This record gives sequence, structure tokens and C-alpha cells, in this order.
Amino acid sequence: MNDAVVSGVTAPSTFADLSREELAVLVPELLLCGHLIDRSGMPYLIEAFGREGMTAVAIEEWQAASPVYTRRMQRALDFEGDSVETIFKGLQLDIGAPPQFMDFRYRVDDHDHGEFRLDHCGALMDVEPMGDEYVTAMCHDIEDPTFDATALATNEYAQVRPIHRPPRSPVDRSPHCAWTVTIDHANVPPAVQPHMVTIGRSAAASLELSPIHTGGAGRHDYTGPLLSDVRFDDFSQSALVRMAEEVCLQQHLLNLGFLLAVQARADEDVALGIGRKQLTGIAGLTSERIRDALGLPDDLSGLAAVLAVHPAFNPRQYVHVEVVLGDRLVIRLGRDAAADQDGAWPTLIDGDHLEPLNALVRGVNPRFSVKVLEEDAAALTVEVVTEDSPVEEASEVALTRFSTGANFAFADRGIPLPLTVI
Repeated sequence: MNDAVVSGVTAPSTFADLSREELAVLVPELLLCGHLIDRSGMPYLIEAFGREGMTAVAIEEWQAASPVYTRRMQRALDFEGDSVETIFKGLQLDIGAPPQFMDFRYRVDDHDHGEFRLDHCGALMDVEPMGDEYVTAMCHDIEDPTFDATALATNEYAQVRPIHRPPRSPVDRSPHCAWTVTIDHANVPPAVQPHMVTIGRSAAASLELSPIHTGGAGRHDYTGPLLSDVRFDDFSQSALVRMAEEVCLQQHLLNLGFLLAVQARADEDVALGIGRKQLTGIAGLTSERIRDALGLPDDLSGLAAVLAVHPAFNPRQYVHVEVVLGDRLVIRLGRDAAADQDGAWPTLIDGDHLEPLNALVRGVNPRFSVKVLEEDAAALTVEVVTEDSPVEEASEVALTRFSTGANFAFADRGIPLPLTVI
């Protein structure tokens, strides 16, 4: 699809149409929005399965997805290895640890030993008001198996163990938590979970994405020392395009793990209902944050620009979507893509279930709605219309907005320091 121009504003159609500077702003936004997927889904898990059921789903989804997408990012940015340093680099580019909101600080002692602490944990800020039982569920029950699953992508003999963690005592303890990472062949590798095997066979797991070209300004990989922070504007435009695609794919893989875990506990209608509510909540909030981060207008041209980079419809190698912008805006969601093969987010949207798409467009402007123009086995085609007055925010978006991540602002931390052991 060619770029479309309305009122002098060019609407990009892919990540590659964005500048290096725009991508450097967008990639951390995508990481944060990926982290907030659980904020949009967990209320409905608690309602359906209780706190213990919610905890079990969270464990299973992250165990299934994180080893798969961690290896993908390592290969993409050429920092594959089997060391503690490699594990930490992976965490810096993981939706489970978005920069600053989950403020990981690292120390590498040698190839096999290191520590990290969280000087700020946005997830803890969200959960602490719910009480110690929920804090323990997140910081003990969920973190223990999922940290090890993430480390498994790098070295099966790696173990992540707490030095201290919440519930905080005293209540204002800082850092919020601290952990050791140790690689020892005497450690027993964690069991490979069935859902991870299933996710590993998905189309998303082996999807080919945009190659990183070595020409142009900026870094093309993450070889060399571990840095105290990843500063995205140090990377090339091509590397940032690939990062953006990989981070969107992380979100789809996490969602696939989420759906597998829910489907194991509920019938098809209940599972689809929970999946749609999760997508509705995160789709709306993500649109709003992307609009604001890129300084886009709240008109149809701004919406077209948001649709071009929204993770529900990216990467384009995975999702078949066309956005046609002229005197009106039309969205055609094809049904022949790898995402449809996997049963990913786009399959949750149809003519009878427009809530996620309405939330997405209203994240740009609360007066927007979508109406079906045509639907058949090949595609769903909708038009964006403008209502006379703003539409009340969907309850799913309002629930997701309770997260402190909804209004989180990234800061410029200056030049990062290398953390290589000399």
C-alpha cells in the first residue's frame, strides 16, 4: 500500500517509513505497552478463576513465550551466547522488563555470576495496593518459574534467585527487589513446559522479519559490552525497524501463551471472551500512548499513522492489514496471514466483535467508531466514522488505565556506561 496524503500529512504504512528519531521514541513505548498486556487481561482472569487461577495463567503464558522471543531478539541483534551478560542484554529488550518502568540495574561479576536489582518496579506499584497476597503471587509464585524460563533461552543451567523481594519490609524499602543470577552445571535445568513447545511450533516463532542493513548511521547490533541502559537513538534506523517488529511479535507470542493457558481452563466461548477483553483494554491504551509519543493529530491521518505501527496489526509479515486513507479511512483485515494460522489477536476481531477495534480507534479520538462495510472468509472491511459526540471509554480500557504505566513518561538518562568485567 502506498503512502496516503490528507491535508498535507503523510501517513506511514510500515515501521520502515518512520525516521530513526521516531523509531527511537516508539520502541520503548512498544516495550511498555507489551508489559501492560497483563494489566488488561488479569482482572478477567481473577473474575473467572480467582487469584490462584490468574497466577497459574501468568506463569504459563510467560514460560511459553519468553524463551522463544528472547532467542529471536538475541539472533536479530547478534548477541547470542551462554553468559550472564547475554541474559541481561535480553532482559533489556524484553516486554517483561520495559526500560525505566521496570528499572533493572545490572552487575556482572564474570561469565557465570551476576546480580540485578529493580530500583523501580512499575508492576509492584500496580499490585501493592491490592495487598500482600497479590504481591506474593507476583513476586514469588510468578517470578520464580518465569525468571528461570527467560534465563533458559540463554543457558539451561542458569538460575535466578532472590536476595530480597516484596512484600516490602519496611514498606518503603528500596531497591524494590534484588536477585542473583548463577550459571552452574550442577543446577538442574527447568523442565520444558508443554505450552512452550506449542508456541515454539507457531508461525510467529519462526517468522522472517526485516533484515538489518549495515549501512547508515548508528549501531546495527548489540555486540560488545552490556550497557547500563539501552539508548535507542544510538541504533540505526534499520536496527530499530527490526527491534520494533520483534517487540510486536513478542506481544503476539505472549498473547498466544495467554490464550493457550486460558483455553486449558475454560470453554471456547469463555476463553474467546476473555481474550477479546484483554485485546480491547490494551489496544485502546496503546493507541493513545503511540499518538502522544509521536505527536500525532487526533484526526484520520493521525489514526492512519497509529494503525501503521500498532502492535495488534504488526509486524506486517505476520498480519495482513490494509489502511486506505483518502476522503475517508477504510481498514481491511485479511484472513490469510500467519497470524490467522496461529489464532492470534486479529482473529478475535470480526463483524460481531468490533470492541477491540473500536477501542483502538478511540484511543486516537473518542469520537471515532468503526462500521462494517463487508465481511467474508477473505477479509473484514470497515470504515472509520466520526460520531457527533465522544463515546464513553470502554470499561476494558478504563481498567487497564489503573496501571501506573498508563501515564508513565520516559526520561533521557544520558550516555549509558559499559558494564563489562575487565
